[in-house]
Amino acid sequence: MVIARRPLLTATAAATLLAALWFVPSANATDEPAGAPAVRSVPTTTAGDSAAGPRLADTGTGIDTTPYLIGGVAFLGIGAAFVSHSARRTDTLPV
Repeated sequence: MVIARRPLLTATAAATLLAALWFVPSANATDEPAGAPAVRSVPTTTAGDSAAGPRLADTGTGIDTTPYLIGGVAFLGIGAAFVSHSARRTDTLPV
């Protein structure tokens, strides 16, 4: 019996990726615990606090995105190089 291995490997890789993504936590923007009932409480503000409610993701300064941009451009360039190398290689293979 002959088994086609490429589709089997592709299906295994896809199933592994989906199983790994199952355990990625979701980003909930609430301040209640997971099992708590949905009861809203109004926070008290101090004299120096100008916000009327809770501030979410207040980090103070902006995020430095330079490493992410450099990494993204590098991976994009590597991927383009692989694609062009593969295209050139298939043109020169004997039939």
